[in-house]
Amino acid sequence: MTASPDLRPDPALAPRLDLVEDLHGHRVADPYRWLEDAADPRTSDWSAAQDEYATALLGALPDREAFAARLSELVRSGAVGLPAWRAGRAFSTRRDPGQEHAVLRVREPDGTHRVLVDPMQLDPAGTTTLDAWSPSPDGTRLAYQVSVGGDEESRLFVLDVATGELLDGPVDRCRYSPVAWLPGGEELFYVRRLAASDVPAGEEQFHRRVWRHRVGADPATDVLVHGEGLDPTNYYGVRVSADGRWLVVSASAGTAPRDDVWLADLHGDGTLAPLQVGVDAQTSAWVARDGRLWLFSDRDAPRGRLAVADPADPGTWAPAAWTEVIAQSDDGVLTDVALVDGVDGSLQVLAVHAVDATDRLSLWAADGSGRVGEVRVPPGSIAGVSAPPEGGTSAWVGYTDHATPPSVLRWDAADPTALTDWERAPVAGAVPDVVVTETRATSADGTPVHLFVVALEGAPSTPRPTVLYGYGGFNVSLTPGYSAQTLAWVAAGGVWAVANLRGGSEHGEEWHRAGMRERKQNVFDDFAAAGEHLVAQGWTTHPQLAVFGGSNGGLLVGATLTQRPDLAAAVVCSAPLLDMVRYELFGLGRTWNDEYGTAADPEELGWLLGYSPYHRVVEGAAYPAVLITTFESDTRVDPLHGRKLAAALQHATSGAAPIVLRREVAVGHGARAVSRTVGLAADQLAFLAAHTGLSAR
Repeated sequence: MTASPDLRPDPALAPRLDLVEDLHGHRVADPYRWLEDAADPRTSDWSAAQDEYATALLGALPDREAFAARLSELVRSGAVGLPAWRAGRAFSTRRDPGQEHAVLRVREPDGTHRVLVDPMQLDPAGTTTLDAWSPSPDGTRLAYQVSVGGDEESRLFVLDVATGELLDGPVDRCRYSPVAWLPGGEELFYVRRLAASDVPAGEEQFHRRVWRHRVGADPATDVLVHGEGLDPTNYYGVRVSADGRWLVVSASAGTAPRDDVWLADLHGDGTLAPLQVGVDAQTSAWVARDGRLWLFSDRDAPRGRLAVADPADPGTWAPAAWTEVIAQSDDGVLTDVALVDGVDGSLQVLAVHAVDATDRLSLWAADGSGRVGEVRVPPGSIAGVSAPPEGGTSAWVGYTDHATPPSVLRWDAADPTALTDWERAPVAGAVPDVVVTETRATSADGTPVHLFVVALEGAPSTPRPTVLYGYGGFNVSLTPGYSAQTLAWVAAGGVWAVANLRGGSEHGEEWHRAGMRERKQNVFDDFAAAGEHLVAQGWTTHPQLAVFGGSNGGLLVGATLTQRPDLAAAVVCSAPLLDMVRYELFGLGRTWNDEYGTAADPEELGWLLGYSPYHRVVEGAAYPAVLITTFESDTRVDPLHGRKLAAALQHATSGAAPIVLRREVAVGHGARAVSRTVGLAADQLAFLAAHTGLSAR
């Protein structure tokens, strides 16, 4: 199905500027610069026309209601979060079928549960989201952060766990702030931006600092701990040992894959001493209950290793002096660890390794003497391992796979090779019996690219409408996970494939760096190879193939549709990054230049222009059907990217396939209410179905 020509917006709705700039010797056209300004009346009028068009086209799609009905059941599956244990209390999130948002609750030692934070009680409109939370060491107080309308500003509150009484907050400007409590629950360390009036114009989202805060005190009286004079784009981490003696502070410039780490003895002079500064590596450090400094690092180990040192002896802080507990694996990437006790009282480590984006769990001796044994886990993803800070012979494992909503399993030292159910998430409707096939494509340079192919059968009998999904950036790994969109598509008879592209973390930091900066084209080559592989293997055909991605994945599919308009029949490009010449000027773009490069540098501008989707649009090309979805409260990726590419494609395409811009207000880049998730997903799947030949009815 294609839209009738009279439904396509008149390109005259988006007039083109004769704007060409000379940037480091490159002549760069920007005919839709005016669409960057959301307040410009021309932008408002053009956006209103796009809204009218999108509403008419998407509302007329024949499979939209069928997908919405199926998604309503599958999205309304439950979700159970990993518990954080504090002095016998377990804090966790849970969403039941019918709930718009997960609630944060506490499980008392007697097994009873109480809800502590319910976003729908805070805001019945459903626009408030729970961003983060952290209980105090004794479990008596809870710090939590919420955002409104998708702005991700994370206002900080503190409540009394026993009574629910609000003790502190809101403390604003706490976006991306960790919380590290001191014993007793009276004080905490956290991260807060400087006030907008204290920073240069345009830098209001930067200039974070680490502060020490007393619960209930005016934040203006907080003690500055760290960050003054450092890179304004730094993100900070804070951790405090259970006894309150050791403070660890880390800093990374934007999303750079390296960090600086400092350690302070709060029982001594409290001075932060450098543990790792100016090193091209990432190290997570903390002092555990055994008094040792634990170091989870990719320093000289791109697939990760675990080691220990003496926090009181700086002479042991250099890597050459570390005592290795878990060496780098030959094929697996170390992703998480938790300290547990064996039945004999020995300290042990539960470790998660990812192999081809599927997680394994194993047990290691904490003295460095090696692996104790393997723990049986169904093929899928481990979303963290949690154990009580004070120790114990049990641990809790977050688990999901393509057909299992996020749930929690339990490990016990009495039976160390097995996991048992702790809390399973309920599902509102029937989950289709899917078969997951693992296969490999070969990229342009010969690199193997792993794919998960989800379908109702394990081998292609006849080509079917297929969605190829990818991300390929920021060290993010695409592992098996419950997805209502995937299951709804497969239940209708389609195929859903997920490609593990370079730029992710599926094979460690080297795999990440093979898809960033001047090597970003590798990611797009991997994705195109994955599409060609699905066709060659008989899963689909080019007229039945669609590509789907969001955020950095929106850049991925934007680059794919402009470099290879023949690859797929349909594209969903969500919350995308598309103008790579000017991306740093908006939202959090400046924090990503280590991943992509900066247009301020002549050589790096050349990299960006080589693939920037907005600049690769060719007049007269026959582009596939494209649905661009943007969110007006997105403070990470500005919606201007979607506006500019939609205008450029609508002007340029010679084909009959529609170019649609679907906008949403009062939602941002991240979490949203379930009902809004259903509406968006139904539009996306129905659009893809209409242009690949799938029927959900």
